[in-house]
Amino acid sequence: MRTRLGIAAGIFLGLLGSVTARDLDGRYANSPLHGWFDQLASGRGPCCSVADGQVVDDPDWESIDGHYRVRLENRWLDVPDDAVITVPNRAGRTMVWPLGSEDRTSIRCFMPGSMS
Repeated sequence: MRTRLGIAAGIFLGLLGSVTARDLDGRYANSPLHGWFDQLASGRGPCCSVADGQVVDDPDWESIDGHYRVRLENRWLDVPDDAVITVPNRAGRTMVWPLGSEDRTSIRCFMPGSMS
């Protein structure tokens, strides 16, 4: 069971890496979306220069009364309105750029995807 879980986690992280925003070692420098990710910003400033983006699965985000919430580490966090990225989502997946620690997490940027 652990072996299967480990393999599944490895595959997931490999796929996640293809859309992770910050590119510290340059491995995604040739990605067609590299420049687009570098330019992403919310009202809180640039996203990729200060935080690692991560994909959020559909069950882990929602919109209620025009405001977004995202579940990170089993906690629902309200997305500040000024953290929402308003340009069209070329990556196609919901992404969030959290900052902080387990005790205090803030959201630098949030890019909604389609709720399918």
